[in-house]
Parts: sequence; C-alpha cells; structure tokens
Amino acid sequence: MSAIPTTLTYSGDSIPRPITRRRHFELREDTAEIERGTFIPKIISKPEKPGYGFKFAIFAGIHGDEEAGTLAAFELMRWASEQPAELHDYELHIYPVCNPTGRRSNTRHSSNGLDLNRQFWSESDEPEVQYLESELRRERYDGIISLHSDSESEGLYGFAGGSFLSEHLLQPALEEASEILPRNDAQVIDGFLAERGIIREGYLGMLTAPAEQFPKPLEIVFETPALAPLPHQVAATVRGVKTILKRYRELQSYAPNL
Repeated sequence: MSAIPTTLTYSGDSIPRPITRRRHFELREDTAEIERGTFIPKIISKPEKPGYGFKFAIFAGIHGDEEAGTLAAFELMRWASEQPAELHDYELHIYPVCNPTGRRSNTRHSSNGLDLNRQFWSESDEPEVQYLESELRRERYDGIISLHSDSESEGLYGFAGGSFLSEHLLQPALEEASEILPRNDAQVIDGFLAERGIIREGYLGMLTAPAEQFPKPLEIVFETPALAPLPHQVAATVRGVKTILKRYRELQSYAPNL
C-alpha cells in the first residue's frame, strides 16, 4: 500500500483534470490481477482520526457499459479530496471500476461473457468476484453503496437491503436526486414490486455483504436512467450518495438517545 502523491491523476479521458490532495488518500496496489494485466483499483479516503469513522464502500462499474457510476465515483473522490471537513468521520473505500474488461469493451458482461453482478456468494471462479468477495469479508463495511444505471427505466430508483436503515436512507437520497432527474414511481420496476422508487428485494448473486456478517450493514443500490444525459446521471448519483452519508451520520448521532 502506498500513499497517493500530492496530485492525484488518472489516465484516460474519464478524468479531464487532476485532483489536488487536501485529504489523506491511499491507493491499494495489492489488488487482484485480472486478465491482460488489468486490475480493480481501490481508493481509500481516511477520516481525520485514524480508526474513528464509519467505514463505507462505494462500488461502481460492475457492469462495464454503465459509465455514470464510474464517473460519479471519481467525482466523489474529488469531493473527499477538496472538502475533507464534510467527511471527517468517514472512511470511504471507493472501487470505481469493478469490471475493467467490460469497461474496456463497453459491455455489461466481463470478458468471460458473464454478468458479474449475478455471481456473488456462489463459489464463482471469476477473479473479479473472488477479489471483491475477499474485500467484503475482510473489511466488514458499515455501509455498501452500489452505483448502476438502467436503460429500461425512465427515472431514478434503488434497491434497499441489509440493515433496516437502508430504506430510510434511500428514500431521502431519491428525493434529493429527483431535483436533477425524475424518480421512477412505477409499481413494478425491473420485475420487482416497488414503492416510490424503492425495491425491497433483489437478484440472486448481487453484490452484498457476506451472509455471516453481523450486524447487517447498510446496503443500497442506486440506479439512474441510462438514457438520460450522462452529466445529469452523474450529478444525481453524487447528490444521492452525499445524502445517504449525511443522513447516516445524523441517524448515528441520534442512536445514543434512543
């Protein structure tokens, strides 16, 4: 593990400008090696006091053709760097590209032709899944936020799982983000019953915390309409994630008085 230097720079056309470090970041270099030398990057944003912070993971790009989540993850990294006071009590682990071979070819599936977000906790042989499962087991996150986009949805929606708090945090996140893109208020979304854009079920094999983790962490999947303008999807996602983090902090501050 090595600290990122003063200027945090990314190759490729996704990040047009450097990020000046105003917060301590680390880039894990011991990530799993994928085919043709590709790896899954992991960027860690540390809290002001080491060891004192809510540990959240943000996963994006597990479907290689869903660029909005990846770009939103980079914007959240920029926010953490430039506004450290707003995240003083969070340790964020950001995985901006969870399917590097799919992103390279702009396809939903990995180079092995599989939907990686249907492979978790099924003894999968896929190296990306094995690496992410090992991270989920080792880190034991307080919260897991997955970023996606849906080409068949006309609005924002999300999946709420894990902790009972998930739904209570997803609701205000959708409300805030709906100032940028409309919320999908259909009664059935993606084949699941939904209420005000919230689905309480999920697909078998989705990225989640390991079944043995207790207490259950917050688990939210935030979905944008893929046919909406990309900048709007990114802005809505960033606003949604910021709302989740803000509201989680507020709920935790109330907990001692309950």
